Amino acid sequence: MTEDLRNQDLRNQDLRLGARVMALIDDLARHTDEPGRLTRLYLSPAHRAAAETVAGWMGRAGFAARIDAAGSVVARREGAAPGLPALILGSHIDSVVDAGRYDGNLGVICGLVAAEEILARGAPLPFALELVAFGDEENVRFPTSLSTSKALAGRYRPDWLDGRDKDGTRLRDALVAFGGDPEGIPALARDPATVAGFLEVHIEQGPALEAAGQPVGIVSAIAGITRARCAVTGEANHAGTVPMGMRRDALAGAAEMVLAVERLGAAMPGAVATVGALDVAPGAVNVIAGRVDFTLDLRAPDDAVRARLVAEVEAACREIAERRGLGFAAETFMDNPAVALDAGLQAALEAAARRHGFAPPRLPSGATHDAAALAAIAPAAMLFVRCRAGISHNPAESITVADADAATRVLIDAVLGLAEKAGA
Repeated sequence: MTEDLRNQDLRNQDLRLGARVMALIDDLARHTDEPGRLTRLYLSPAHRAAAETVAGWMGRAGFAARIDAAGSVVARREGAAPGLPALILGSHIDSVVDAGRYDGNLGVICGLVAAEEILARGAPLPFALELVAFGDEENVRFPTSLSTSKALAGRYRPDWLDGRDKDGTRLRDALVAFGGDPEGIPALARDPATVAGFLEVHIEQGPALEAAGQPVGIVSAIAGITRARCAVTGEANHAGTVPMGMRRDALAGAAEMVLAVERLGAAMPGAVATVGALDVAPGAVNVIAGRVDFTLDLRAPDDAVRARLVAEVEAACREIAERRGLGFAAETFMDNPAVALDAGLQAALEAAARRHGFAPPRLPSGATHDAAALAAIAPAAMLFVRCRAGISHNPAESITVADADAATRVLIDAVLGLAEKAGA
């Protein structure tokens, strides 16, 4: 059979794996903290229900599954001999508020369905196979940074346990109520010698693959991120009696700062800068704002560029505050470096994709992922999957059955290729 005919045969195969992936993702979407829309926050009742559901699926697939001390689902199937280093497949099952159903969940379910197919073929693997569903990738509820994957990487920060959500609940207390164990988190840290690698399938969350006409792409690097909480303080006063030139309006100052953030981000090659949330106090129609709190999210695939952007944004905000007679304070709560993913695993994913007739582009990720945390202790790589119009963190998030099938088959092929190479 010629190479073209072989590729055509692969493209024309049935979509049973993709259909199973989509069915499981649809089932998982029923676990939500808000009826009528998908919101599944870390350590919430919906997270617990989703974790139990996923653990059950993994157990029925022949894995020893458990929910660990930090709230992640971890499942293991031994290889040709007990105790071999593990190749880990997975992603996360927490979500943003009013989320789409594929972000994170796709990688967990693709890993599960790929593992089912690999085990059904019966060949012993020269490494253990693990499946993981992390619980805190989005960092929405608590002021954390990839806390559950960093727990496996031995980089969990104990002060995260004292962080509080918007209702004042401490992470430590929420974890105990969930059924986790704050004191058991240090023991989750993996010895790098026990991890053969980490592969994560994820929707692209951008338009590049759709523009390229390709179902999958290979992630070259993950952008570094700096996040900060900023406070602008002025003086609350009567909106009708204080002349414009005598005001210390925190909201007007914050508005100028937001535009400065946009301008500086646009001027920095490869960088993006976002103010995603503002809180105005006292928040009355007839009162000049006395305080505004806002968030900063600054990203770049080059850490030197990101550091320059952070410095310029802070300098601009301080200049605006001084000129307007306002106070300004900034507290950084996330500072993740950019991560170059493993060249060998990228090559394995690309070779698998090409064997299925695809031409996957290499592209960086502007979003952070659990792979960034695992890359600190093991080779890590990511397979991006095309999503409609690049929309994510939105109920309109959408992929096709065919693309889910393609991603799953590429993952299977990559794992078997790594097994063949390791056993050679």
